[in-house]
Amino acid sequence: MGIVNIDDELHDQLRKASKVSVRSINAQAAYWIKLGMLCETNPSLSFAEIMEREFSAAGVVAQPLAAQPLGMVRHDEAA
Repeated sequence: MGIVNIDDELHDQLRKASKVSVRSINAQAAYWIKLGMLCETNPSLSFAEIMEREFSAAGVVAQPLAAQPLGMVRHDEAA
């Protein structure tokens, strides 16, 4: 493990993203680094394809969402 120097703006973006994704700042940085590496080494794959492969490799089985017309919000979701 080591120390990585990053500029203040990137650190601010990490801090904000970590709150949204409920990760620590270090975990968010590690996530972005891993995804960046996967994207660079697999340029023909989309983000969704990379994530699908990572979830599958970890044994995660995602359930498909029910189809909803674009722009439609269920009454219980409106707020």
